[in-house]
Amino acid sequence: MNEHFNPDKQHTLKEATSISGTGLHTGINVDMTLKPANPGFGFQFKRVDLDGQPTIKADCDLVTDTSRGTTLEENGAKISTVEHILAALVGMGVDNCLIEVNGPEIPIIDGSSAPFVKIIEAAGVAEQDAAKTWYTLDSNLTHFDEKKRVEMTAMPSSEYKITTLIDFNSQVLGTQHASIKNMQEFNQEIAPCRTFCFLHELEMLLEHNLIKGGDLNNAIVVVDKPVTDEEMNRLAKAFGREKMAVKSEGYLNNLELRFPNEPARHKLLDIVGDLALSGYAIKAHIIANRPGHSSNVDFAKKIKQYIKKNKQNKGVPAYDPNATPIYNLQQIEEVLPHRHPFLLVDKIIELSDKHIVGIKNVTYDEPFFRGHFPNNPVMPGVLQVEALAQTGGILCINAMPPGKYDTYFIKIDNVKFKQKVVPGDTMILKMELMAPIRRGICEMRGTVYIGNKIATEGDLMAQLVKRSDLS
Repeated sequence: MNEHFNPDKQHTLKEATSISGTGLHTGINVDMTLKPANPGFGFQFKRVDLDGQPTIKADCDLVTDTSRGTTLEENGAKISTVEHILAALVGMGVDNCLIEVNGPEIPIIDGSSAPFVKIIEAAGVAEQDAAKTWYTLDSNLTHFDEKKRVEMTAMPSSEYKITTLIDFNSQVLGTQHASIKNMQEFNQEIAPCRTFCFLHELEMLLEHNLIKGGDLNNAIVVVDKPVTDEEMNRLAKAFGREKMAVKSEGYLNNLELRFPNEPARHKLLDIVGDLALSGYAIKAHIIANRPGHSSNVDFAKKIKQYIKKNKQNKGVPAYDPNATPIYNLQQIEEVLPHRHPFLLVDKIIELSDKHIVGIKNVTYDEPFFRGHFPNNPVMPGVLQVEALAQTGGILCINAMPPGKYDTYFIKIDNVKFKQKVVPGDTMILKMELMAPIRRGICEMRGTVYIGNKIATEGDLMAQLVKRSDLS
């Protein structure tokens, strides 16, 4: 992603791009073409080799197999090993893409997402004229699988980030963890990480002819037991090598690790791809202990069900009090002319060219409570609107050429008060531009949230006047 990437807009590819390779489990050579798609299209696979060219939506409810990758089935057609291409698309910020394939499985290439990221970068990512809806959580969402000792949690967060921990009781792998704090890190830190398997799994797959497209360039092989010369010769023959050996670290000598914790990073890659099957973009911190495709897909289903039940939460900003604000109180005072006790914004936690999110902590010693229902303290609605206006003023001033500005109300419309604001509440103040700023006129939609519930909303129009222009 480039520095001008707007995460609040939907994106697709600038042009079609293709790649070819064999499927790991089928051994069939497949051509895959990624094509631009309209806003709201999501990710869909098209089997162009089958009659009627059926499409298969990237949807966790259509998953039919997770034994050796994630397989989707719809309209009488299947597509397998979808997780690496979905991870590449999500990691590159693509929301809408038609994935055409002329076979039953996505090419494995080198076992990572890097080859897919490379062709997406070459094609280019295009911003679309449609807002991207982010969904937030108001409580932790968890998934347990006692039999597999898997634990997955999604926690409220202001970003989509993932932490994963793997522990397979293997002396070679040990306990590994990997994390990504921002999807902009995906390209460099996660995409190059290849799939891995244990030698005993590899031997079982070879014995049952279940790994027809494999060569030892697309998997890290963990050797977790003593190996005889006969077994090494058999492996060498299976993969067309003259000789195979085990490195001192406990891996086959087919490749060099790209990161010391490459297996844990690949598990994180799989999570990115599998959770894309929920169909929703979420802002949450995913913590996954011993994840696998089956658990990832089950968790994607939980996320999908949660969001369908809680769609009123869409667009609700997530507030982390521990995160460093974009503007603190001193920085706000450098932008706005307001001062205590009439400065009603404590900090700014989000700011783009189209929206802003501010925070106001409401305390019992606010001056207005002394005269406004002193025995039943309720924050005046007009001051809630003023807090929104001050927050919006920072958004608009930030979009103007450098200088000192004052912001004046022109119109307040469609205001609704839905919930009382009382001492102890934290007001989350969100302002969104409804139209480009013209001649200093700003049209904004304002919402006050307490937690995930709307307390106040309305449309505000203001005019910016440069201080030097004041008489």
